[in-house]
Amino acid sequence: MKLFIKYNRLNIATSIITFIIGSCSFYFLLNYILQSELDETLKAEQQEICGYVKTHNQLPEIVPTNEEITSYVLTDKIIQTNYLKITKTVNKNTEQWRELQFGIKANGAIYLVTVDKPMAESEDLLQLIIVITIAMIALILLINYFANRLLIKKLWNPFYQTIHKIKNYKITDGDNLSLKSENIDEFELLNQTITGLVDRLQKDYLVLKNFTGKAAHEMQTPLAVISLRLDALMQNEAILKQNAENITDIEKSVRKLSKLHQSLLLLTKVENKQFQLNEEVQLDTIIQEKCKELTDLTDVMQLHIKLDMMPVKLIFHKHLAEIVVGNLINNAIRYNIENGELKIELTKTELLISNTSINPALDENNIFVRFYRHTNNMDGNGLGLSIVKEITEFAGYTISYYYADNMHTFKVVF
Repeated sequence: MKLFIKYNRLNIATSIITFIIGSCSFYFLLNYILQSELDETLKAEQQEICGYVKTHNQLPEIVPTNEEITSYVLTDKIIQTNYLKITKTVNKNTEQWRELQFGIKANGAIYLVTVDKPMAESEDLLQLIIVITIAMIALILLINYFANRLLIKKLWNPFYQTIHKIKNYKITDGDNLSLKSENIDEFELLNQTITGLVDRLQKDYLVLKNFTGKAAHEMQTPLAVISLRLDALMQNEAILKQNAENITDIEKSVRKLSKLHQSLLLLTKVENKQFQLNEEVQLDTIIQEKCKELTDLTDVMQLHIKLDMMPVKLIFHKHLAEIVVGNLINNAIRYNIENGELKIELTKTELLISNTSINPALDENNIFVRFYRHTNNMDGNGLGLSIVKEITEFAGYTISYYYADNMHTFKVVF
């Protein structure tokens, strides 16, 4: 969940609760004020009646109206002033009325005087004010939502710009990560921290890159010397008979070290962009040639090969294309099973190489990591798929892996 959505939900929930509490409080306060005003009107009527009795020693004549009903009832004692809320039916309409009761002595008799006033106008006014208040609250919430959406989006724009630059940044390009200076302290601190971290990573990467390149070159001469000396030993039949097993082991190790050396050199050249991607490469032809080269191996394993290809021409580098195709097909054969399947599909936009295997699904997060091996098989140097990934990224392609229907599939999108 995005921070903006979470903030908006919390903000709206808090606003709604606040407005509900405020509206309830406003309702009771307004109701109290309107009722107090009505009571003041009734009190003024009481004062008029009392003033009239004091002057004339008799109760004033009752003039019935729809807005006020006054009645006098003889009683035996003075009743204290009292305000009541009653329900009355007038003209077949049941309404809420406010009633004032008080006792008064006039012309030698004691009377209970009641003065009633309807509360309909006050209630109508109260309802109107509540409706307007609710509408205003809804409008405020709506405006607040869109205002927050616009403002927060604008405020968080530097953050998303930073994330976008980090996503598109490749340490292998050798460029510095340039982040815009911000006037918001938190974003400025974030940018400075990320820039410092990337600078340190880039320095470490360059050190490792230089070490790999130099190590690969430094290995070249000792490997050549070892190979020559080993060939000389193998030419000596007496020594070969006495140390056949040891010499064979040495030859295997030298061959493995030579492959590692060649892989490291290739990686260094690709990382340094020493290849020109300006050749027209007929990819379907390269795939057919590679399959033909490996016919003996596929026949021994009795693999069922399915080719579904269309002519595809790419602006690429032929040698690099051969390495990508060769590594993927070699892996598909090496880790296959007897009577297994090898399926190659080629379209204008993608290459898919699928194979059966005794191995379960591979680790998608580590499969392209250098020197990573997904089995205990020590054949190979763990650089094949790393080389494929480096080459495809160098060419602007993408490579991915997935496992479905008991088939391992590598997909290259052009």
